[in-house]
Amino acid sequence: MIPNRPLSILFVCLGNICRSPLAEAILRHRLTETHMNANVYIDSAGTGDWHTGRSADGRSISVARRNGITLDSNARQVIPEDFHIFDYILAMDRQNQQDLEALKVLHGGKAIIKLFLEFDIADKSVLDVPDPYYGGTEGFQHLFQMLDKTCLLIINQLVDETMP
Repeated sequence: MIPNRPLSILFVCLGNICRSPLAEAILRHRLTETHMNANVYIDSAGTGDWHTGRSADGRSISVARRNGITLDSNARQVIPEDFHIFDYILAMDRQNQQDLEALKVLHGGKAIIKLFLEFDIADKSVLDVPDPYYGGTEGFQHLFQMLDKTCLLIINQLVDETMP
């Protein structure tokens, strides 16, 4: 069960070791900077179970650290309860979104499923956050910049709307 907070957000990618845990860490950090962290419950998960229990990819941890952010989550798979306890489930790409929508049909729930990049209103041509797993470290820096920019937009759009 999640703590009683006005807003809860779950970030989801495929294995929960690159994109979604980095987005979780960035949003948590940015909310702490703005003193809004007590108002939002944040977590991340993967649609697959390959990495369950493992820490994030070392390259995600490294890029977070270089940017002054702690990334210390362990991978987990999406569970049926997630659709009932989270307000928003933000998928990193369209395949994850389709998988989440199919799971929600099976399990019901209140969660609103959206693509993470739907919050970047400036650029609607890119909907999928690229998976940097098979690339080099430069892909992780690009990922960080994309996630950081969009997390700030999430704060402006979602968090501000739900705060009393």
